[in-house]
Amino acid sequence: MKRISQSLVCLFAAIAFAACGSKQGHDHAHDHEHGHQCETHSHAAEQEAHSHEHSHEQDVHSHEHEHEGCDHSHEEHAHDTHSHDAHSHEAEAHSHEHGEGIAFTKQQAEAAGLQVELIEPAPFAGVIKTAGHIQAPKGHESVVVATAAGVLYYANPSITEGMAVKEGKALAGISAKKLQDGDPLLKAKLAYETALAEYERALRLVDDKIVSAKEFEQIRLRYETAKTTYEGQAQGMTDKGAALMSPMDGYLKQMLVPNGGFVEVGQPVAIVTQTHRLQLRAEVSERDYALLTKISSANFRPSYTDKVYKMSELNGRLVAYGKTAADEASYYIPVTFEFDNVGDIVPGAFADVYLLTSLEPDVLSVPVSALTEEQGLYYVYVQVCAEEFMKRGVQLGRRDGERVEILHGLHGGERVVTQGAYQVKLASVSTAIPHGHSH
Repeated sequence: MKRISQSLVCLFAAIAFAACGSKQGHDHAHDHEHGHQCETHSHAAEQEAHSHEHSHEQDVHSHEHEHEGCDHSHEEHAHDTHSHDAHSHEAEAHSHEHGEGIAFTKQQAEAAGLQVELIEPAPFAGVIKTAGHIQAPKGHESVVVATAAGVLYYANPSITEGMAVKEGKALAGISAKKLQDGDPLLKAKLAYETALAEYERALRLVDDKIVSAKEFEQIRLRYETAKTTYEGQAQGMTDKGAALMSPMDGYLKQMLVPNGGFVEVGQPVAIVTQTHRLQLRAEVSERDYALLTKISSANFRPSYTDKVYKMSELNGRLVAYGKTAADEASYYIPVTFEFDNVGDIVPGAFADVYLLTSLEPDVLSVPVSALTEEQGLYYVYVQVCAEEFMKRGVQLGRRDGERVEILHGLHGGERVVTQGAYQVKLASVSTAIPHGHSH
């Protein structure tokens, strides 16, 4: 019995030991499995973090590649360790500062004749803007007068004011054949021939004392008067009547008698003006009197064209400026320049005049052609890269007819469209390039 009890005790001990070992093995397996799962989760998290970092690097690279070729480098655009909110704020500030870009391809630029100028500070003259009048210098004009009475006809049926004429060439003729009183030249010729015959007869009779000396002198006087009248009327006569010649090379400034009009002897018919030198007379307000001594040159734009002429290119010079007003009723002071006529400047035309005074250094200016105007505000288009432009509002200063001073809105070193600005403006309607940043 005692042996049976010992055997049961040993059996229970073996069973307990087996159960304990099984539990420890299970706990060890569970710990191993849990450790493996944690390691797997840690590896997945590491891969996800690496994927996110790689995605962010791709996004940065994509953003940099998008702006390749354009000068958009700003310190606030650095993609370092700052937060996404800070980056969005900076991008918004950049977009607010620069607005939207305008796409304009090289093909469009070539078709529009686009021209761009690098804007740098340079000397710019002071300007007095006023009005003026182009005229021929005194003594360079001549009046053509009628040498006979009759009907005037011009040598060239298509002649008109402004047409070039040559010295000694016929401008017009005067015919009296159809006049009711007859041809004055024929009358003068008949009177001359009659006076000549009477004078020759008196010469033979005066020696024989048949004609007294007093009577002979009266006959001689009538003869010389008739001769002078006839020769004067016969000078320049053609088969069609008396010819009127141009007294100088120049152009026909004014036709005082229409074709077919009747003229008397000595009546003005036309005015001929020389064209190699002209004058520009500008009217300056009395408030600018103190600046008259500083005037060195001038630019002007005649009323019939948009072209601006420079005195410096026309061999021009300042002739005089009035110390007082030319007319007591006028509040303007005359300033007169003389210059070479380049062939297409019409005397008698009015002009916008830009009187230039002393130079001022380091002034930003653009050609007038670079400006566009919208409701009284002025803009230029700045090139930010090869095929992208930016609309920029500017504040204007002085104008010299060719260029205009920029007070605000531009900086030295920027490139501005000087030809084709209107085409860029049209392109801005549908080709804006936003400068915001998306992630």
